[in-house]
This record gives sequence, structure tokens and C-alpha cells, in this order.
Amino acid sequence: MSKDRPVYVISVAAELVEMHPQTLRLYERKGLIRPKRSAGKTRLYSERDIERLREIRRLTQELGVNLAGVEEIMRLREELEKLEAEYQARRRELIERFGERYRQALAAPALPAPAEPPREERPVYVISVAAELVEMHPQTLRLYERKGLIRPKRSAGKTRLYSERDIERLREIRRLTQELGVNLAGVEEIMRLRERIEEMRARIRLEIEHVARVLEQGA
Repeated sequence: MSKDRPVYVISVAAELVEMHPQTLRLYERKGLIRPKRSAGKTRLYSERDIERLREIRRLTQELGVNLAGVEEIMRLREELEKLEAEYQARRRELIERFGERYRQALAAPALPAPAEPPREERPVYVISVAAELVEMHPQTLRLYERKGLIRPKRSAGKTRLYSERDIERLREIRRLTQELGVNLAGVEEIMRLRERIEEMRARIRLEIEHVARVLEQGA
């Protein structure tokens, strides 16, 4: 049976995920879950919906993430799933088009990474300046570092140095915590998903550029 097939009425779905039916209705109003409807307008949940509800329960009950944080996490997960599906579809299309040439291009060695990091990744701000730029206390930046939310570089003398990308990341953490009220467990999940999305986009871009270059050389 397909995971997307709507089969569970709300009472059964609520029992499966150990929630009250009213909670499922709340999540639907928030856009966190989108059950299908029968011809008689009865809500019907799929196995995928059940998995999603269990994950929402884990985030809210085990990690204490508020609904604003859950919304962001689920949105990012959907974005990552869509990106991965598009990537696999693109790969299949290129394999059908170029066949063995594409596989050989994938196996060809890639160009070495540039010696100089992009400007936005260069570590330039000491902790006092970084804290002032993001309107936080330096101790807060140290806490976020211990939590793995930020990873500043170190100078030869072990001084923390923050890049422009670090500053952008800290501003986003501040938005999540102060404006949306997301706890640090939720922030960790959000930032981890954003990193995976960035990595996936970079991987797709580099692979396409690499394959295009190899195919062009072999043309």
C-alpha cells in the first residue's frame, strides 16, 4: 500500500499517534498536516501523515519545540525532500541522455577547491565585535558555540574569529529565539536542516558544473 494513500479516519489516526483528535485539528489549522477528504468531507490520514504526526509529537513533547519552530522544521524538511527528489530526477534524465558518458564524467576527478575561502567565510571579527553586530552578549555566543550552533575559527593565538556567514547565522538564531520563541533544541534542528539544504544545493551545482565541463572536453 502506498504511504500516501488516505485510509485512517481522525479517531484512528489520533489513537495511532497518541494524540487527541482536537490536537490533529489544531495542527491542520496551522498547516502542519494536510489530510485528504472523502466524498463526504471526512478527514482521511495516510501512513505518511501518521509518520509526520509522530515527528511533530517528538518535537513538541520530547524536545519542547513550540509550534512556530515545528512549522519551520517541517517546512525545511519538505524543502529538503523536494530538492533530493529533483536531484534524483535530474540525474536520471542525464543518464538517459548521455548514458555511459555521464557515468564516466561523474567518476572523473574534480578540480581542487580554491585556496582562498569566499569573502563571506573569512574569519575577521573577534567575539566582542561579533556580539555587538548581532546585539548579543559574548557569553551567549560562547553558549551557542558549546551547543554546536556556531563554529568560529581560531587564530594562531586561539582567539575566536567570526566570519560574515557566522554573523548571518547568529542573526537568524536571534530571530528564531527572540521573535519566534523557538528553544535551542528546535534551533539546532532548524540549523541542521538548513545546512543539509545548503550542502545539497552546493552538491548539485558542483556536480552539474563538473559533468558539463568533462562532457564538453570530451565532445
